[in-house]
Amino acid sequence: MSTVQPIDEIELSEELIRKFDKSGPRYTSYPTADRFHTDFTEQNYLHYLEQRAGKTDNPPLSLYFHLPFCESLCYFCACNKIITQDHSRTTEYLRYLEKEIQMVASRIGPDRKTVQLHLGGGSPTFFSSDELRQLMAMIRQHFTFTDDAELGVEIDPRTVKPETLSVLAELGFNRNSFGVQDFNPAVQQAVNRIQPFEMVEAAVTESRKKQFQSVNADLIYGLPKQTMVSFSQTLDHLIQLAPDRIALYNYAHLPSRFKAQRQIISADLPSAEERLQIFMMSTRRLLDAGYVYIGLDHFSKPDDELNKARQDQSLHRNFQGYTTRAECDLIGFGVSSIGKVGHSYSQSVRTIKEYYQLLDAGHLPVEKGIALDKDDLLRRDIIMTLMCSMPLQLDDINRVYEIDFNQYFAEELAQLQQYEDVGFITVDADAIRVTAKGRLFVRAVAMVFDKYLKKVTTATYSKLI
Repeated sequence: MSTVQPIDEIELSEELIRKFDKSGPRYTSYPTADRFHTDFTEQNYLHYLEQRAGKTDNPPLSLYFHLPFCESLCYFCACNKIITQDHSRTTEYLRYLEKEIQMVASRIGPDRKTVQLHLGGGSPTFFSSDELRQLMAMIRQHFTFTDDAELGVEIDPRTVKPETLSVLAELGFNRNSFGVQDFNPAVQQAVNRIQPFEMVEAAVTESRKKQFQSVNADLIYGLPKQTMVSFSQTLDHLIQLAPDRIALYNYAHLPSRFKAQRQIISADLPSAEERLQIFMMSTRRLLDAGYVYIGLDHFSKPDDELNKARQDQSLHRNFQGYTTRAECDLIGFGVSSIGKVGHSYSQSVRTIKEYYQLLDAGHLPVEKGIALDKDDLLRRDIIMTLMCSMPLQLDDINRVYEIDFNQYFAEELAQLQQYEDVGFITVDADAIRVTAKGRLFVRAVAMVFDKYLKKVTTATYSKLI
């Protein structure tokens, strides 16, 4: 039985989800990270950094710092992390971060303004208050922030203290994100992440006292021991906390790729049918609670900047997900961090040993990357526009890239017909538009324009829903 329910500019249809719920990239970049290669070296990265020096029309900067340490292992986690109880390890890591900051900052010119900073991990709150102060002093010594810059940090409720939130606010952080995942004790036990509701509630309450402008909470559905009833209770608690943004992630169980997931008992995972019902229920409940669907797995309150950007069609997408900031050069620091400079992407080495060795030798820790050609740039523009559910204006594409869209993408337009037939998109002489029915399926639509999907990859993509 199929039900179609229009809610807040999206439509939920079990029938269509069952039909089109295939696997595909999340498009935090195009080409996607699995297409990066080791032929792209430090010298290539330096070339793109130094291209910016001395120019007056450079885009602003967005900075990402990967802080990889965690006190304990969460079994579901697919992030690059270092599990340790030894907090002294952060001292050395900060010393090497400073080396990397100095090497990069000296090559991009002194006049670049920074509009965005994000600390991810790992658990940034693994670092002490004094170390967070030290890190921010290092950053501000080399980068100039605009008055309205977004400074965000990922927070582990188990390691954050009221003092930590005070220090973060003092340092200029105005956005934070809490890893909630699930409030049910049995689920938390199954994934080795024990954090009672009261612990998260205290951290969210303290964030509001410290006047963080936006508080995000991450949920994951599809975890072991989850049921419709238990996850509905988790939503009860979360809606009570009323975070400004919510990310509702679909758990991808890939134990052959991520060692931590081998601790999860596969028999405890909800079935595909149960996962679908949990997703449908969760989406309806969040929308009924007044949240707005932004895209993919993101929701926000109507007055949040993300929704305002969606409404005025200024929404963007990068490695941190949906963002309100216009096109930036994204500079990544730390192990496994990813950056985007000019027409290139690059990623740092994944192990801390390699990271230290390269910096000691006077090299930036680049492991791989990719330089984009004109076709890559064209397809990236199209894919990112679709991913933000904005109209793809064909005349604009033709003018900027000097092509005839209908001729250049004749094969893709034929493939889009299946999505036009079911009402996911409309296609006319002026534009391709994603409909309310199609907003849940933008990844499938975007995949039509991904030429790399025709080539072999070792990557395993997540399900669209």
